[in-house]
Amino acid sequence: MKKLAILLILLISYAFAVMPQNELQQKFEKAIRGTYNVENFNLDEIKVSSEIVEQLSVEMNEGNLFKISQEKNLIGYAYLGTAPSKKKEFEYVVLFDENFIIKKSKVLIYRENYGLQIGTQRWLKQFIGMTPKDNIVYGENIAAISGATISASSMARAVNDVLQSVNLLQQNNIL
Repeated sequence: MKKLAILLILLISYAFAVMPQNELQQKFEKAIRGTYNVENFNLDEIKVSSEIVEQLSVEMNEGNLFKISQEKNLIGYAYLGTAPSKKKEFEYVVLFDENFIIKKSKVLIYRENYGLQIGTQRWLKQFIGMTPKDNIVYGENIAAISGATISASSMARAVNDVLQSVNLLQQNNIL
């Protein structure tokens, strides 16, 4: 009986560990479909050497940087990341066109009760059109959000770090 209870606990723990990843993958794919107006697409992971990863502001060697194509035609790039909120973390995606200009940024999973405003397209559209040459400064070229200061500044820093990392990858002829 004790072994059965342990096995049941392990199975439930596994199910909860796997479920969020499936939800994240589904939201990630939905964001791609909506942004690029495609139903079918291919994601090819972009591998970055450990020497270059050490120089980057964000982690880019964990299956989170992708080339997006449809029928062998490049349609863009995606970076899938995690950033801190007040007490937890949230997952976000930055979607680029083929020239690394931001087409869309989106908060995919947010786990706090406060700060949900960072997930609105009204606020997130500020990132559209930014390039790896841009420098994002929360409260200057990205509007602050009252009641979501920590999450909003975290999202702004995260997108800025992605842009700076993409810039470095371009300088090293990786992208």
